[in-house]
Amino acid sequence: MSFAIITAHPRRRSFTHSVAQVIADGARSKGAQAVIRDLYRMRFDPRLHAGELPDHHGFQVRPDVVAERAALSDVKVFVLVYPLWFNAPPAILKGYVDRVFGMGFGYSPIRQGGNQPLLTGKKLLSLTSSGAPQAWIERSGAWVAMRRHFDDHLAAVTGLEQIGHHNIGGIHPDMEREKIKTLLEELRTHGERLAAAYG
Repeated sequence: MSFAIITAHPRRRSFTHSVAQVIADGARSKGAQAVIRDLYRMRFDPRLHAGELPDHHGFQVRPDVVAERAALSDVKVFVLVYPLWFNAPPAILKGYVDRVFGMGFGYSPIRQGGNQPLLTGKKLLSLTSSGAPQAWIERSGAWVAMRRHFDDHLAAVTGLEQIGHHNIGGIHPDMEREKIKTLLEELRTHGERLAAAYG
């Protein structure tokens, strides 16, 4: 499969969900395979349970994570689509990364000298939105901090190659429909370009 679009927003009718859909539609229109993993609609459990912690002999991931890892086993590009809340990913997405991209999928068991990344050769793209303008997020230092703490660390541990993190600032409920329509059309085109490059 070419693309797994992992999205996190509690409202089905949200800008976030629309972004995930148009990226998938754009990629599919060029013949690429794309699946949307809608964490809220999946009722994904973001809690890392004690038995899943890889700090003891015999740790074991739960069946929901086993199934999710199997569904993602041949993905070429992981696309994370989410809103910035407190200038960070929603808790459900952080929990998804903790559980799904952990040991045994994102990296190998601990060995002398550290862990071995297991997703080398695969790509990571992040598409986010925020109520605050992008310029403010950058001026506050939040952009660099979030990128370093979440994006860069996830890529370093798993071996994923980052191909971008694009944030659309100033998203709010009273936006003009034409503005939203234009943004979504641009993102659909982005999905088409992704399919051409990585599909």
